Amino acid sequence: MESPADNKRTAALALAILGLLMIGAVVVLILFDGADESPDTANPSVTSAPAEGSSGSASADGKPSGSNGSHAVKPILTEADAAAAHQRMTDYMTGLNTYTYTDRNAPWAAPLLALTTGDRQLKQDTALPTGKEWATCVAAQCASRGTATVVRDAMVADDLVRGGGKTVSSLVEAKATRSEAGKETVTESNSWLVTVRESGGGTWQVSSVSLFGLGNVGASDQAGG
Repeated sequence: MESPADNKRTAALALAILGLLMIGAVVVLILFDGADESPDTANPSVTSAPAEGSSGSASADGKPSGSNGSHAVKPILTEADAAAAHQRMTDYMTGLNTYTYTDRNAPWAAPLLALTTGDRQLKQDTALPTGKEWATCVAAQCASRGTATVVRDAMVADDLVRGGGKTVSSLVEAKATRSEAGKETVTESNSWLVTVRESGGGTWQVSSVSLFGLGNVGASDQAGG
């Protein structure tokens, strides 16, 4: 038969074992509870904050959607630039085909030459008809009324290396309606490749003009089929 002392030792040992089991259970619960936490909950700044130095965010397809993901190239011409360039083209071509038999070359050409770069060829081309053609015009009291329309741009450039500046070349349709003694006789139309160059301050000047195709020079709008 066990003595009272042995009974006490057995009871103490049982209590010690029970205490160790309880401590182990608590440790296991704590460990498993920590493992169940999602990464987003544990450290939300990892996914919600953008990386340092980034000004945009990722789109649904994984591509950057901010300014770092795309680079907008500045256009050579603004809409206002293009409108001013086209206006200079049509002003020159309209004026070139507008005159009357009473005009004199120097005063007639001066305002048109002011629209150009002063190129030698342009000085030669910016002139009234001469010789027999002008004599016939004077005798018939002729007049010419010009109109011009930009059809489309052929080239837009900006010479950054040589400092030539911005240039625009466009296809321009010019028409000249002729009359004699106040009576309309014929309408001529031609297509021209007109180039203008920016001379600073938003001002454009015609730098070259060349015939584009044969047009219908001399064809009358009143001609029958």
